[in-house]
Amino acid sequence: MRILLYLICLLLVTPTTHGQQIEHELSSGWQCLRADVAAKSKDRKWMAPGAPIPGSMPAIVPGTVLTTLLHNGKVPDPFFGFNITRIPDIYESGRAMYTYWFVKDLEEKVSGNEHVFLRLRGVNYACEVYLNGHRVDEGRVEGMYLRHSFDITKFLSKNGRDRLAILVEPPYHVGRPNGGQGGDGTIARNVTNQYVAGWDWIQPIPDRNTGIWDKVMIEKVKGTDIEDVHIITHVVGRRSATDTAQAPATIDIHPTLYNPAATAISGFLSYHIDGTTMQMPVSLPPGRSTIVMPSCTMKHPRLWWPNGMGGQPLYGLNVQFINANGTPGDEERYRVGIREITTSWNTHTQSREIYVNGQRMFVKGTNRILSDAMLRFSPDRYDAEVRYHRDMNVNMIRVWGGGITERPEFYNACDRYGLLVFQDLWASGDCNGRWYDPTKKDDTVTRRTYPDDHSLWLASAADQIVMLRNHPSLALWCGGNEIRPPADILSTLRDSLLPALDGGRYFFEYSNHDSMSLHAHDGPYTIQPDTYFWQHRSWAFNSEVGSIGMGDITSLRRFMPEEHLVPPHYDADKKKWVADTMWKFHKYCSYDSAIEAYGHPDDAAQFARLAQLVNYNQYRALMEGIRSHMWDWYTGVMVWKTQNPWTALVGQMYDVYLDPNACLFGMRIGARPLHIMYDPIGRRIMVANDGHTDQMVTMSWGLSRGAKLGQEASIGRQDMVLVVPADTCVPALSIAAEVAEYERSGAFLSLGLKCADSTQDEENTYWLPDSRGSYRWLQDLMPAAMLMHVYAWTPGKGILELTIDMDPGGIAFFTHISLVDKKTKKRILPVFCDDNYFTMIGGRKTIKVAYTSQEGIEPVICIDGFNTGKRYVEIQNEVPKELRK
Repeated sequence: MRILLYLICLLLVTPTTHGQQIEHELSSGWQCLRADVAAKSKDRKWMAPGAPIPGSMPAIVPGTVLTTLLHNGKVPDPFFGFNITRIPDIYESGRAMYTYWFVKDLEEKVSGNEHVFLRLRGVNYACEVYLNGHRVDEGRVEGMYLRHSFDITKFLSKNGRDRLAILVEPPYHVGRPNGGQGGDGTIARNVTNQYVAGWDWIQPIPDRNTGIWDKVMIEKVKGTDIEDVHIITHVVGRRSATDTAQAPATIDIHPTLYNPAATAISGFLSYHIDGTTMQMPVSLPPGRSTIVMPSCTMKHPRLWWPNGMGGQPLYGLNVQFINANGTPGDEERYRVGIREITTSWNTHTQSREIYVNGQRMFVKGTNRILSDAMLRFSPDRYDAEVRYHRDMNVNMIRVWGGGITERPEFYNACDRYGLLVFQDLWASGDCNGRWYDPTKKDDTVTRRTYPDDHSLWLASAADQIVMLRNHPSLALWCGGNEIRPPADILSTLRDSLLPALDGGRYFFEYSNHDSMSLHAHDGPYTIQPDTYFWQHRSWAFNSEVGSIGMGDITSLRRFMPEEHLVPPHYDADKKKWVADTMWKFHKYCSYDSAIEAYGHPDDAAQFARLAQLVNYNQYRALMEGIRSHMWDWYTGVMVWKTQNPWTALVGQMYDVYLDPNACLFGMRIGARPLHIMYDPIGRRIMVANDGHTDQMVTMSWGLSRGAKLGQEASIGRQDMVLVVPADTCVPALSIAAEVAEYERSGAFLSLGLKCADSTQDEENTYWLPDSRGSYRWLQDLMPAAMLMHVYAWTPGKGILELTIDMDPGGIAFFTHISLVDKKTKKRILPVFCDDNYFTMIGGRKTIKVAYTSQEGIEPVICIDGFNTGKRYVEIQNEVPKELRK
C-alpha cells in the first residue's frame, strides 16, 4: 500500500493556483483534424512548426470535439429541438469519428536554468503528446480527471518556434445509449463522467465529451518548481461571526517542490501572509520534496463563514523559493480562508450535523450536475451560477458523482460567496450496480467492479484531492452517488489517500450512506402538495429531495420550435396526461393537475406562466416545511437540483442559458436566514432563525379576500414583538380561526417581519386555496396596471434600483421583472434581483438589480405580472423626482 501511495503521489504535479512565475494559458490559435484524415499523411510533415495542416479547422480549447464541430458549423445546435439526434452518436459511428489531433504553434525561448513545463488540466479520454514531432509523454495518457505535466525543455527548438500536437481519443467504452441511466452502464468502465450516455434529465452526448476539456498551460520555472502547497487552517473552540476580536487561529503550510536538475539545489523557502513572513533554508535533492514549514499563528484572524453565517474574508498567501545566490525562483499565490469544519452524530435525528468554527449549521443545500454538457466553462459563468446559489440563501452545494470533479474556478466562486461543497467522486448506483437494471449490459456483480482500471481511479482521486483541498469551501468528500466504490478503491481512498493528502474533512462512503442519515433513501422528485413537506417525515439529512422546474415561455422558445409549443393536455380516452413529443424528449416532468388547480391554460405561454406559480410554492413549501422541523426531524436537506447542463424541463432553478425561473425565488424566500412563514397544517405563524444570536423581531400579518380586496375589509394584527432564539424555528401565533373564516373563497395571507438589523426585514405573501383546493379565484383579480407607479434609476454601473408604488387597496400579484435590450426586447443574462415573482398589496417596494453592462445594449426593465400586463420602464441616470425627499 505504501508503494501504491508513493506512486500516486508522484502524479501530483500541477499547482492549484498560479503566482508570479512566467506562465500563460494556451486558449487560442488551436487547429484540429480528424485522426483518420491525418493518418493519410504518413510522414507527418504537418507536425513541423509553421507547416500547413491539410484538412484542419479552428478548434476550441478548452472544449470538446462537439464544441469545436458546433463552432465550425459542422453540426446543428445540440441544445435545440431534436438536433442532438441528428449528430452521429459514437456508439453507432465508432470512436474514429471523434478521435482528433489538436495542434497549436508556440513561441517559447529558454535561457539559463529555465525549465518549461506543459500542463494539461483535463483530457478526455486518452492522449499522446508531441512537440515538433517528438513524443513527449512516456506512454499513453489516460483518464478524464488526471492532470498531467511534462517537462518539454529538451524538445524545444533553438529558434523559439515550436508546434504542439495532441492526439485525443474518446473513452474506450462509449456505452450504448438505450434510454437507461447512463445507457447500458458500460460508460462506467472508464474513469470518466457517466451522464454522457444519457440520464433522466439529458439525452446522450454524441462525442461523450471527448476533447481537451480543461486548461492547457505553459509554465517557465527558473530552477525549482513549487508544484503544490498544502494549506491547513485550525480554528479551536466555538466562535461567532459577531465577535470583534477573535482568539488566535493556526495555519500549517506544507509545500511540495520539484527539482528537475541532476544535483541538489540549495536555497530558501519562504511564505508571507497578512504581514507575517517566515523563511527557512532548504536543500532539495533531485525529484520531489515535501517541506513542513513552521506554523503561522494568526492573532486576530478574520474567519471565513458559510453563506448566512458571516463573511468570507480571504487572505493572500505567497510561497516563494529563493536560490542560494539570492535570485528569486518560483513563486505561487493562494487565497486562504481561515475556518474549521467538523461533524458530529445527532442521536435524536439519527443524522450528521455540520459545524463551522464551532457553530452548528443547519444545512440548506442543493445538488448540481455540471455547468454545460459541452464543457464550455468560464470564470464568469461559474461566478454567475454560484451567485445564484448565494442568492437562494443556501449554504451548501453537492457536486453529483456522475459528472466531473468541479474545477478550481467553481471553487473560487464558492470561496467568495460562502457556499460549502459536498464533492462526490465518480461512481453512481445506476451504472455501478446498486440495483438490477434490464437496460444494463452487465449484471449487478460485474458492474460493481467498474471501472476496469482501479489504479487509474485512485491516481485520479489523489490528484483531484490535491487540486482542491486548499479551498475553504470544500467541506465533504463522498465516494460516489448512491453506491460506494469497489472495496479495494474504497479502502485505499478512506484509509490511505484521504488521511495522507487531506486529513480533516469528513468522508461519506456514498451519498445516502447511513453515516449521513440512518437508513436514508432519496426523493421524492415530483410535485407534492404544499402540506406534504410539513407533515411527512423524510430522512434526517437527505442528499436528494426535489421536484419540478421548467422555465417560462421565453426560456422554452430558446430551444423549441413554435410548432411544438403546445401545452400538455388530458386525453380522456387514454385517461392520462399527454405531452408533445419534444417536451418529452426534453424530459418534461408532469405539472398537469397542479396547473389545472389554477385553471385550464389556453396555450404554452399561459401554461408556462402558471407553472411558475407551482414552482414558487413548491420550493418555498419544501424549504419551510423542512426548516419547521430543524433539529427535531432534520439536520439539513439537499434539494435535487438547481440546474441542468442541457435544455431539460425538469429540476432547475435557472436554465442552461442562466435565466432564473420562479423556483429560485421560492427557494430564496423559504431559505432566508431569518424567516417568517405560515404552517398550513397547524395554521400558525412560525419564525426561523439560523443565526448565532437571539433576534428580537416585530411581526405583522394580514388576510384579505383576494378578488374582493378593497371592497371588503382585511384583517390583521400589527407590531407583535417576539424574541426568536438562535438556531431555532419557533411557533409565534395561531391564526386558525381567522384562516378558517377566510379560506372558503381563497385568500391572500401577508406576513411581515422587521428587526433591529433592517437588512433582514422580510415580506412573505401566500395565496391560499379555497375550500375545494382550487386557486381559480385568482382569475377574478382586478387589473392592477393603473394602480402601479414604477421608477427605475441606476446608482452605478451594472446596478439598478426599481421602485414600485401601489395605490391603497391595489394588488399586483406574482409580478415578474426582467432586464431586456431596449431595441430587441431580448433578455439580458445573467441578472441578479433581490426579489422577483413578488406580490404587492398596497405600499412601496424597492428591488435592486445587478447585471454586467454590455457594449451596444441599452437595458430597460420589463414588468409582467399576473394582473399587471406587460410594460417597459426606461432607466434614468439619477433618482426620479417622485422618489426625492
